[in-house]
Amino acid sequence: QFTESKPCIIFYEDKNFQGQSHECDNDCSDLHTYFPRCNSIRVEGGFWVVYERPNYMGYQYVLSPGEYPDYQYWLGINDSIRSCRIIRNVGDYICLKVWEKPNFEGQSMEMADNLPAFPENWKSNNVHSCKVFEGAWIFFEHPNYRGCQYLLERGKYRRYAEWGGMQPSVGSIRRVKEQ
Repeated sequence: QFTESKPCIIFYEDKNFQGQSHECDNDCSDLHTYFPRCNSIRVEGGFWVVYERPNYMGYQYVLSPGEYPDYQYWLGINDSIRSCRIIRNVGDYICLKVWEKPNFEGQSMEMADNLPAFPENWKSNNVHSCKVFEGAWIFFEHPNYRGCQYLLERGKYRRYAEWGGMQPSVGSIRRVKEQ
């Protein structure tokens, strides 16, 4: 069974945990030397974000402990995983505040739980700035936790580009927490 105490993620070249594998217990900015493609992942401990490109760039996918027998299970668009890092701010008390304009200006809203349909609560789907007071959060491009994912950990984000967004659109928000 999976353990939360020691962070560990195992990447497999083929689906269903077959082929060449590589185990990580810490951040890695370039996984390409360990495997040419990634078709399944096993997260044995901790919460991770994996990236499509080296140096924590490109599409990102947040993974909790469990098994992902092919890239569609983590909502991947292809078999390219080139970097990964541990999510360090997972906790019980979680608080996030979003603003309608850059630099923490305009209307704001504070939240402490998941929002599967963010625009219904915000009257828009645009978030231009945000502060994460505690914990870690995932912004999804579309409602019901679909589309591109953006991990936000404790800190201040004055513009959507600072969390990697190409536009200010947020369809749903999920906190990262222990099950």
